[in-house]
Amino acid sequence: MDKPHLTVLVNRQGGAASAAGDALPESIVAGFATAGTTADVRMLDGQEMAKAIKQAARQNARIVVAGGDGTIACAAQAMAGTDTELAVLPLGTLNHFARDLAIPTDLAQAAALAANGTARGVDVAEVSGHRFINNASIGIYPVMVEWRDSIRHRHGVPKWLASIPAAWEALAHMRSKRLRIDRGKGDEALVTPLLFIGNNRYSLDPWTLGSRPSLTDGKMSVYAVARSRRLSLIWFGLRALVGKVDRMRDFEALGEMAALDVRGSGARIEIALDGEVRHLPSPLEFRILPGALRVVAPPSK
Repeated sequence: MDKPHLTVLVNRQGGAASAAGDALPESIVAGFATAGTTADVRMLDGQEMAKAIKQAARQNARIVVAGGDGTIACAAQAMAGTDTELAVLPLGTLNHFARDLAIPTDLAQAAALAANGTARGVDVAEVSGHRFINNASIGIYPVMVEWRDSIRHRHGVPKWLASIPAAWEALAHMRSKRLRIDRGKGDEALVTPLLFIGNNRYSLDPWTLGSRPSLTDGKMSVYAVARSRRLSLIWFGLRALVGKVDRMRDFEALGEMAALDVRGSGARIEIALDGEVRHLPSPLEFRILPGALRVVAPPSK
């Protein structure tokens, strides 16, 4: 009997993928062989992934995508709402989506799951037709990302290292955003340095800050950081790092909802989607797509 065969699309520019170097394709093939599967490993640049994913998703019942959250979001854009199953090899820098689904970071274990695991439907969020798997942010975070990417390109430093001076620059140029939002209760004004929209509920509790207990609740979590002076915002950031945020003091608005409209003062709004900055026309129309993406993952608890 022939072994099952899987197409594996690797973003060679992902954090862990880039660090693994030239030995990565052989390691991936070996991992799938141990799991009883043959693998057609294709090493691609980031800009090649979208086209390759679309083509592979049309031709296969299950494809394997290797990379970080931005790469998986690219897969969600093409695959959400289809029957094609997505298996993930977490080879990015942070891999939030894989972590929240308990997908192993060990390459051999992730390959075994991708080869032999069962797919289940998880939620994907969408803003004006652009899908995201983790979160979207308006305000200071997109500014920080732009500074971080500029520093990385100019100095060739890792993402985590570039984030330190980028965060300082973003705070130095911080301005609150004047927005109008509609959570289904009518139009309301909002002034905030950061509006955060998460795909499902993000924990604000100590030690689990930033994680999601579920990706199947069918709701977006919306947090608006309270308007404050620059030093207060720096203090908030430091407390957030150690899990000491206060819902009542630090957030001006928060809630869980299936849809949200956001309007800015200009024709376009700068927004970060899973860490990628875009400029989208106002208003922004957010919605949740329950169970839209079939992902190979361990059973939910």
